[in-house]
Amino acid sequence: MSKTVTPYNAATVKKKDQVATMFNNISGTYDFLNHFLSFGIDIIWRKRAIRTLAKLQPKHILDVATGTGDFAFEALKMLQPDHIIGVDISEGMLAIAREKIAKRGLQGKFSVELGDSENLPFAENSFDAVTVAFGVRNFENLSLGLESICRVLRPGGQVVVLEFSNPRRFPMKQLYSFYSKTFMPFFGKLFSKDKRAYAYLPESIVAFPDGKDFTGIMEQAGFSKTKCRPQLFGVCSIYTGMK
Repeated sequence: MSKTVTPYNAATVKKKDQVATMFNNISGTYDFLNHFLSFGIDIIWRKRAIRTLAKLQPKHILDVATGTGDFAFEALKMLQPDHIIGVDISEGMLAIAREKIAKRGLQGKFSVELGDSENLPFAENSFDAVTVAFGVRNFENLSLGLESICRVLRPGGQVVVLEFSNPRRFPMKQLYSFYSKTFMPFFGKLFSKDKRAYAYLPESIVAFPDGKDFTGIMEQAGFSKTKCRPQLFGVCSIYTGMK
């Protein structure tokens, strides 16, 4: 069983509430720091993850933990679905997503709403595909979140999860450990008003059950044909599964 890591280590406050507060606090600098701290490689990872849905050609997509909507915007461009709904527990992040949607004139294609991954407010079998980019490690209950995703996915539909993982081979393991524990928190504090947010990030990555552990949890939640595709020597992984 993996250790539960929370942004503020407040025992009396649920993880999901702490995560919502954290993302509300950093929403204004999130996009900049996301690309800056990954040297822009996160954009490549998103495109690779979305390409796994190319054969399925989903028309109705749910993007869980949509944040400011970057993954959904890329999916709209690459897959041209009829509609994408994004859900997130942070109103601050969704406010920025709505601004982007309006600015790009995509109100008819992409909508967002406040929602909890463990209790998605949609009927069973509602979506052809469900995506989660850099969000599952923030779920309070990973199994419940995946079961909720499986419930709203139609039979034959596909889930795609893009998430950070832990490199296990020399020298990437040592380099990434140094980067995540020093470089990331330093620049996170420099540009973000929330000092804990970018210390929580590497802690949550270390605690996350990645690789085969995660595909095993996916299978327990109801998914089949699960796959894990490590990126950049294991810094990030693309997970897929079918219902």
